[in-house]
Amino acid sequence: MALFKKRAAGRPGEWYYCLEHGTVEEGPQCPAKNRLGPYPSRQEAENAMNTAAERNQSWENDPRWHDKGEGGEGDDGGKGPAAA
Repeated sequence: MALFKKRAAGRPGEWYYCLEHGTVEEGPQCPAKNRLGPYPSRQEAENAMNTAAERNQSWENDPRWHDKGEGGEGDDGGKGPAAA
C-alpha cells in the first residue's frame, strides 16, 4: 500500500473513456495514461474512439504535417535543421 496515494479528482459532469476497460466513467477513475477526456457529456465520451479516429484521419491528410517532397520546401532528406 502506498503511503501517499494520490487519487485524481474530477469535476462533476466530466466524462472519460477508459482505453483499458473500454468503458465510460464519470470522473477520472482509471490512470490518465488509460483514458481519453474529459468530455462534457456521457454520449461524447461513448464516441471517443470515433472522434479520435476522425481527428487522426484529418491530421494524416493535412499537408502541413508532411514534407513537400524532393527539392521542395521542408525537404531536408531527414537530416534535420543542421543540414541546411
